[in-house]
Amino acid sequence: MVKKDTLEGLTFIDLFAGIGGIRLGFESLGAKCVFSSEFDTNVQKTYEANFWEIPHWDITKIKEKEIPSHDILLWGFPCQAFSIAGHRKGFEDTRGTLFFDVARIIKYHKPRAFLLENVKWLINHDKGKTLATILKVLKDLWYHVIYQVLNTMEYTNVPQNRERVIIVGFNIKKVPDYANFKFPQKVTLQKTIKDIIDHDKKDNKYYYWKTHPYYKELVKSIKSADTVYQRRRHYVRENKNNVCPTLTANMGTGWHNVPLIKDKFGIRKLVPRECLRFQWYSEDYILPPLADSKLYYQIWNSVTVPLMKRVAECMAKVL
Repeated sequence: MVKKDTLEGLTFIDLFAGIGGIRLGFESLGAKCVFSSEFDTNVQKTYEANFWEIPHWDITKIKEKEIPSHDILLWGFPCQAFSIAGHRKGFEDTRGTLFFDVARIIKYHKPRAFLLENVKWLINHDKGKTLATILKVLKDLWYHVIYQVLNTMEYTNVPQNRERVIIVGFNIKKVPDYANFKFPQKVTLQKTIKDIIDHDKKDNKYYYWKTHPYYKELVKSIKSADTVYQRRRHYVRENKNNVCPTLTANMGTGWHNVPLIKDKFGIRKLVPRECLRFQWYSEDYILPPLADSKLYYQIWNSVTVPLMKRVAECMAKVL
């Protein structure tokens, strides 16, 4: 018997696991992970350091029967183009894509529920045809499916402007109360970037010194220590809502969209640990000895943990 408003006694699998953000949200309610899969070998190192297991590698080469039975399927697959999406051929429309691998697992195991997290642009990809195909396939597998775009700063107490589409589904044959599911309500943001940012001196490599070609531009534009700035291609943008802009993949090596702050030592990038805090991972979460560029990429590609927990709480009320 599952306790009300928890997921104790339920199991889940963690596909396209990344560094485990969705997993952490569901584990916090008592659910147990019985299988994980992640393709990127560098990401696997971070996952192993924190969960003491190496996720299975290529999901396209794993047969459905090799995956343990489970109650919930979690997945945050890459937003790759659907080569033939939108022709309304149902399940056949997804062959050759990573979504097909998830669909075949759902078809075989028939879990009670699933959660998909992706960038919000999935909704409009290919003029909405991609999402329409995904929804049709899942509904044809006897799932009640509902989706909504959630912004981290609006649904958690984490000061990051980060919009993601969350798609939740319930097996209508196994979950009688499926129609009662509702996404979480908005909350009032109380944390600020000052609760996230370190105030001690960082390694010189994170600072922009006078020898940097953009130093004069940065000094001219970055005046306040109370917000996170963002270097665009041709200018520096101040985030006037005093939250962190959406973390990006090129925070460590690129220049466009890099989040910048001003501290008493100068102007610098956010360090990986600060970025991890903007996803609200705990301080004891381990960052293995990888290049900063690899860590930035992993953190960008992850999820905000409290947002996953809030959605899991809503799912628990139905399950």
